[in-house]
Amino acid sequence: MTEIHKILVVDDEKSMREFLEVLLSKEGYEVSNAKNGKQALKMIQKNNYDLVLTDIRLGDITGLEVLRKAKKKNADTVIIMISAYSTTEIAVEAMNEGAYDFVPKPFDNNELKQTIKKALELKTLDQEKERTSSELRDNMHFNRIIGKSPGMQAIYKRIKQVGPTKTNVLITGESGTGKELIARAIHENSHRGDKSFVVVNCGGIPDTLIESEFFGHVKGSFTGAVSDKQGLFEAADQGTIFLDEIGELSPILQVKLLRAVQETSFKPVGGTKEIKVDVRIISATNKKLEQEVIEGNFREDLFFRLNVIPIKVPPLRDRKGDVGILAKHFAEKYSEKMEKDIVKLSSYAIDFLNKYSFPGNVRELENLIERSVALSSTNIILPESLTISMHKKRRWIEGIKGQRFDLDDVEQGVDLDEILSIIEHGYLKKAMEIAGGNKSKAADYLNLSLRSMRYRLDKTE
Repeated sequence: MTEIHKILVVDDEKSMREFLEVLLSKEGYEVSNAKNGKQALKMIQKNNYDLVLTDIRLGDITGLEVLRKAKKKNADTVIIMISAYSTTEIAVEAMNEGAYDFVPKPFDNNELKQTIKKALELKTLDQEKERTSSELRDNMHFNRIIGKSPGMQAIYKRIKQVGPTKTNVLITGESGTGKELIARAIHENSHRGDKSFVVVNCGGIPDTLIESEFFGHVKGSFTGAVSDKQGLFEAADQGTIFLDEIGELSPILQVKLLRAVQETSFKPVGGTKEIKVDVRIISATNKKLEQEVIEGNFREDLFFRLNVIPIKVPPLRDRKGDVGILAKHFAEKYSEKMEKDIVKLSSYAIDFLNKYSFPGNVRELENLIERSVALSSTNIILPESLTISMHKKRRWIEGIKGQRFDLDDVEQGVDLDEILSIIEHGYLKKAMEIAGGNKSKAADYLNLSLRSMRYRLDKTE
């Protein structure tokens, strides 16, 4: 049976009380009302309300006093303040006293209903958390990974399945989605959890050094090799090696890595002795590795060796419900780190974040919250605290037929030849339209020779 939430509306305007009572009753709530603060306090002492919706100005005592007394009687009661005389100072004071949110009059009916719904859902979640705290922690947190969305729940399940095995894993997903955290979680949930977890950024080591970094070298094997050096694969023996940005490996290194994976052994650069290791390999990439195989940029046999168990990490824009949880976590993290007392993010700030697509994923959200905590002059992160980054100008390039190319997408990987071809085709077509089909005239508009114009038109047809 569904629980019916009890709401108390407190307002000195009769018409407002009656309006809110009708509005909220239609939503299925059990609604009572009080005409002033003193009456509200008497009702609060006699009854347990899930939520109190109170105006700031009540004619006798203030809504802030109602807030304090209601919280004193029952800390779990959700308080939402409303007022036509709102200021940032009052909003901050109300939230410091424990208000869930502050809604200015005149308010949008649907937004108010949504705020109340979210507040009561959060209250229910908090109560459920107390009853089944360990289970909820497992659902929302897995090692250092945070998220309760279906996509993340599926990943938690997969980590539990593959963790205890020796199988190689390939993690794919956009930059900033937390692929290394997932790799660490797999390692920590394996029998190797107390052994080494070695991280290698395959895109951050020059080709001339990467073989030596992977497999080590012997003294005198090349200029500068003044002593023997242990490679990262040997350092990871009995543990896990995490090959981040695996798609950046050169073809030559792919061959050497394939042999090491197949034989579980290798020779250091300049060495003759085979070194045997027991290493689990977890790889990650933001590239479409299957496409790289098709295009001949990545070895198919190596791909199949690494991609025994695939894990695809969803972008933050597809993780419904996780933005608020992550934002709260980062606010707490950086509040403590900067020795600030950030109490919470307002529900409007959370809504503001939920409307943003986060092309940089969790990493971008973390940077945004860190910046907001650093610059915030209040204990509450309000929407205006987020506008520094949220309203940054997006750098778009327009193509033909309405295509828009976002320069910030470069971080996730783009097909430059395709983009340039589309833009070129758009300019050629527009110039021909203006020139009435005259190629010589169109060439002048684009500062091209007639020969170059003809070549480009033939290429795009």
